[in-house]
Amino acid sequence: MLGAAAQAGGPWLIGRAIDRHILPGDVAGLSRIMLVLFGVYVVGAIASRGQVYQVGSIGQSLLASMRARIFDRLQHLPLGFFDRRPVGDLMSRVTNDVDTLNQLFSQGLTQLLGSLFSLIGIVVAMLFLDWNLALACFTIIPIMLLLTSFFARRARRAFRLTRETVGDVTAGVQEDIVGVREAQAFNRTEENIARFRQRNAANRDANVQAVAITSAFAPTIDMLSTLATALVIGYGGYLVFAGSLSVGILTAFLIYVQQFFRPIQLASQVYTQAQAAVAGAERIYHILDEEPEAEDPQDAPKLGAASGRISFEHVTFAYDPGRPVLHDVDFRVEPGMTVALVGPTGAGKTTIASLIPRFYDATEGRVLIDGRDVTKFARKDLRANIGIVLQEPFLFSGTIAENIGYGRSGDPSEATREEVEAAARVVNASDFITALPDGYDTVLGEGGGALSHGQRQLLSFARAVLTDPRILILDEATSNIDTRTEAIIQRALATLLAGRTSLVIAHRLSTIRNADLILVIEGGSMAERGSHAELIQKNGLYADLYRRQFREPVSSGGRS
Repeated sequence: MLGAAAQAGGPWLIGRAIDRHILPGDVAGLSRIMLVLFGVYVVGAIASRGQVYQVGSIGQSLLASMRARIFDRLQHLPLGFFDRRPVGDLMSRVTNDVDTLNQLFSQGLTQLLGSLFSLIGIVVAMLFLDWNLALACFTIIPIMLLLTSFFARRARRAFRLTRETVGDVTAGVQEDIVGVREAQAFNRTEENIARFRQRNAANRDANVQAVAITSAFAPTIDMLSTLATALVIGYGGYLVFAGSLSVGILTAFLIYVQQFFRPIQLASQVYTQAQAAVAGAERIYHILDEEPEAEDPQDAPKLGAASGRISFEHVTFAYDPGRPVLHDVDFRVEPGMTVALVGPTGAGKTTIASLIPRFYDATEGRVLIDGRDVTKFARKDLRANIGIVLQEPFLFSGTIAENIGYGRSGDPSEATREEVEAAARVVNASDFITALPDGYDTVLGEGGGALSHGQRQLLSFARAVLTDPRILILDEATSNIDTRTEAIIQRALATLLAGRTSLVIAHRLSTIRNADLILVIEGGSMAERGSHAELIQKNGLYADLYRRQFREPVSSGGRS
């Protein structure tokens, strides 16, 4: 407001200097008014600097808050949301789309607010000096508003397309970088380059179209500014000749007209940023508007240390409504039992395991832990009793010790170095860790750096050991480990699984011969159940899978 007052006061002082001091030849008066004018512009400059700093600071605080909100929401969204969205597109929303808001807040918003206050000050000053001439100038405003509305609708659509296409580019880059090994192995690099060029060209074309629309806005404003200036000179000159307007006021009006359209010209520059920011904000709020995971019950009972009894009571589950992938799954696992899930790829084994820690909730039926519905527990309390080792282990950037201790990070009982090393020894990971130059303090890059797949898997085993879970889920956890290492881990797991309930998903049937119960899943339903010997004797699906894997003949009396 102070800057706007200084900007509006300057032309008034100039007009006063012309009428009262220059035309009469009052040098002393002219000197005094010039000093006042200098002071006014100094105050305006200081005020503008303060405005830029304050608005920029507030804008950055808003952006930091928005990034925190987006990340918080992403961490609390159900896994089904990520099943439907490319990671690269989500990254584009958190980075590129937020960056469009950053440009608006750090630069455009400052100009826009300053322009708004300046415009108000100029309008008041023009009406105060001569309301007839002011109203004549304001006849341009309806035309300007109509043109602005016309450009705004088209620009918003154009910039929405630019945000979508840049999301496609980012998603494609992320996917192709992660899959660069496969691309080179299958000689697909040229096809990937061609596909990227198509996405990049689509983004380029969308941006060119957006620029074509917005670039027409500024010249339009310039044309209106020229028209308004001509109007002031023509009508104002007539009033001067008629003796109803002084030369000083006409001069002030000419300056005000230029100033009047300068904020609008600045706004037209901000306009491009604003349209891009609106399109980016729409994509950001699509994330913020997503429903997070259902809140845990307020009066959720404490599970404590679970005994490990697991029950599935006629469970049906669908990722997409109306398309169930599990059908009436019903079984019970007693504490301390080792249960194996086997069956063809895509049968639903991993889905069954995912319902226990509530990565998803059953569509129909119930999943029980110790006789109580898992949906009644707080997820954090439930998952504290469950350890999971996946086929594709994920290691975070950080040291080996931090990755092993990840399951206890932030916990009041955060793992000590001794506990980390003890967990590594249990799964026979300590040998390769201590052979590294920095041992447990070796810093890993994204995904585990230069470690082999087997070494990364060993670290994920050590992480599970450290959490000391009552229930352990192994999802193809030994499929990428060599036979010698697997034998060592099997011995370690025999100790680890003692007294614990374990659910083992395995294609390598040699690893689950000694399981207490084997559940054969086919097409989302329970096809067979029993021990290894019982299922071999049935000579059904399990026996067929076993025979195909080991090329051994199977008779009705059992395995030969």
